[in-house]
Amino acid sequence: MHDKTLAELAAGLKQGEFSSEELTRHFVDRIEARDDRYNAFITPTPERALEQARAADRRIAEGNAGLLTGLPLAHKDIFCTRGVKTSCGSKMLDNFVSPYDATVVEKLAEAGMVTLGKTNMDEFAMGSSNETSYYGPVKNPWDESKVPGGSSGGSAAAVAARLAPAATGTDTGGSIRQPAALTGLTGFKPTYGRVSRYGMIAFASSLDQAGTLTISAEDAALMTQAMAGFDERDSTSAQESVPDYLAALGQDIKGLKIGVPPEFFDEGLDADTRKAVDDALDVYRQLGAEIREVHLPHLDLSVPTYYVVAPAECSSNLSRFDGVRFGYRCENPKDLLDLYERSRGEGFGAEVKRRVMTGTYVLSAGYYDAYYLQAQKTRKLIRDDFLKAFEEVDVLMGPTTPTPAFGIGEKTDDPITMYLNDIYTIAVNLAGLPAVSVPAGLVGGLPVGLQIIGNFFDEGRLLNVAHQFQQQTDWHRRLPEGIE
Repeated sequence: MHDKTLAELAAGLKQGEFSSEELTRHFVDRIEARDDRYNAFITPTPERALEQARAADRRIAEGNAGLLTGLPLAHKDIFCTRGVKTSCGSKMLDNFVSPYDATVVEKLAEAGMVTLGKTNMDEFAMGSSNETSYYGPVKNPWDESKVPGGSSGGSAAAVAARLAPAATGTDTGGSIRQPAALTGLTGFKPTYGRVSRYGMIAFASSLDQAGTLTISAEDAALMTQAMAGFDERDSTSAQESVPDYLAALGQDIKGLKIGVPPEFFDEGLDADTRKAVDDALDVYRQLGAEIREVHLPHLDLSVPTYYVVAPAECSSNLSRFDGVRFGYRCENPKDLLDLYERSRGEGFGAEVKRRVMTGTYVLSAGYYDAYYLQAQKTRKLIRDDFLKAFEEVDVLMGPTTPTPAFGIGEKTDDPITMYLNDIYTIAVNLAGLPAVSVPAGLVGGLPVGLQIIGNFFDEGRLLNVAHQFQQQTDWHRRLPEGIE
């Protein structure tokens, strides 16, 4: 059962091939038997999962089931989940049990999905490799000496190892698409504001967006249909109607205009990864798409812009973790200042401290105009480049990452090199656009991804473009060696 997509499992439940309880128990047993190898989960929830599965079976028997009823999934441990530890991969929140559900968790539960547990992640979503987690690094199922990408690496590893058929993730600068590319999955980031951020622990509020890690684009459409929509509890939630994403799949893409920015094909791009992307573009040519060159002239400024804006927002958001209200508190503080200093000093890891310090600096008096204000102006230039490109084309395509997965520990001593691993994904978040990474080949036995970027709230077209590629290729159905 674990080699099936969500859509295939939904069909099996509908036809009575197995029950939700049987399906859930299958994945619960796989997590228990195999996750020691990958460290994908922080908190498995087997008892809760089986209880939810039995409830789903009752709904199915009563004829009240929806498309997702009874299907298991895993949640990134950034989403607050009532009665379950929600750690955000940190020591700071190692003792925090959420009293409420995030909107994403709430909506998928209402759709009847079964929660298998909470997945590992970079601490407070700050990282590109899932090595900054308080709970240790996650290992890539394709090669356990390699990283799975971050910050949604636990969700990616869980789905790649078929410990779960799907998982939620969050994407601030590529943290869904990058791990999807490195683990051979479909990683979908909707338009900023399309999916509520309520109950999603904030890293950088103007960049964070919830999304999905699945086997196929069809599965991403299934989940996004349930997750998307306006939420009055989230001031950044978009009041846009949600189209039928499944109905958009299967539309002919003959005549589709695909823009290929040469800025994506710089000297840092691995030659074999480039060939995989070129081969993917050939598939679209065969489907009748038109491919043309378009330019994103300010793309090279996206990394420095991001690493001013994101740390600034993180500095503000993480100020709430002070040892007073919830989370980690130091022992025997001498006074209030000592409580603050030691609780934060002991509770935050090195990467979080690095970004908080950077963010505090760029927001400080005398530097705000020089750094933060200039970064926001540059951000608008990057957004305008995309809007101009979409006047000529329907979607943009290029690589998701410069290389396949790198070794655990290979880049931890060089933060700048680590940051550059998101060089092709960051601009999308700065602009607030939707994007998806789909498996596009293997390089040295490791997956690489094709990134497809759409215009604002054009998720239906984007998912269909990805789906059409997956109808012609089987890269998304490939399993890591040893996964049975």
